[in-house]
Amino acid sequence: MTDALPTLQTALADRYRFDKELGRGGMATVFLAHELASGQAVALKVLNPELAKTVGADRFKREIRVAGSLDHPNILGVLDSGEVEDLLWFTMPYVQGENLQDLMQREQQLTTERAMTITRAVGSALAHAHEQGVIHRDIKPDNILLDGERVMVADFGVARAVSEMHEKLTATGMIVGTPVYMSPEQAAGEKEIDGRADQYALASVLYEMVSGEPPFKGPTPAATLMRRFAGPPRPLRPVIDVPEAVERTIMRALDKEPNARFATVAEFLDALEGRAVAPPAAAAPSPTPVTTAGVPPASSRRGCLALLVGGLLLRRRR
Repeated sequence: MTDALPTLQTALADRYRFDKELGRGGMATVFLAHELASGQAVALKVLNPELAKTVGADRFKREIRVAGSLDHPNILGVLDSGEVEDLLWFTMPYVQGENLQDLMQREQQLTTERAMTITRAVGSALAHAHEQGVIHRDIKPDNILLDGERVMVADFGVARAVSEMHEKLTATGMIVGTPVYMSPEQAAGEKEIDGRADQYALASVLYEMVSGEPPFKGPTPAATLMRRFAGPPRPLRPVIDVPEAVERTIMRALDKEPNARFATVAEFLDALEGRAVAPPAAAAPSPTPVTTAGVPPASSRRGCLALLVGGLLLRRRR
């Protein structure tokens, strides 16, 4: 990806001045740039070439346009996008603050009040996006930006474009989403993902904000993915001082069965605020039927195999 900078600088010389690289991850490299026409500082993200090739320019541009249509004070919008040779890029306003991951690394554990404030803002952004038919699919602390008192969610559209190519990406060794915060249905490769997957991820982030640890954690990405199928996360109380209703709400949103969670993110936020009662999560489903040899049916084996393969590929790419 270091070779991408000269290519971008040449192709976009009449539109942007590149200042420096801000960071890189599994999906993209981010540069600080300035728009020449307005002087505005922007974060210019370039998809990694392997990912860009798999997603394709048409799909990428279509989903970026959808993300750009989202208008909400807690959503970091897309300003511009394009294609340079085999590179796909887009820009967002540059936020001078920090992301939630930086804050949690520094403070380890947030007060319940501060964690709830951040959760309300992120939840409001997600509720708006879900109303427009847009699912984020990769809610995590790195994608939650903090600028003073303002909280913004970044990377709408990118995760959506990538997730639609799930099978191809798995074959290349990539998996869409972040294992620590990923819902069980997303981890298992379900094609039909709705807002309850974002709800699960947001509840995971809230759990980590108040406790200092994510709800499920393993020595490897594969182990982290598998642990959420073994049972509920460890209780927050009495070790963590949170209201009982808040703990109950978080635990329901973290249920491995989507139907046992809240129907919408808005209902999840209402329950956190005490505007709705969060009943206990639905009882666990009946045990998976087994054959006389004690082997699960083929459908269950396929789901577990997909999860294990995805986890092993994640481990390989670390």
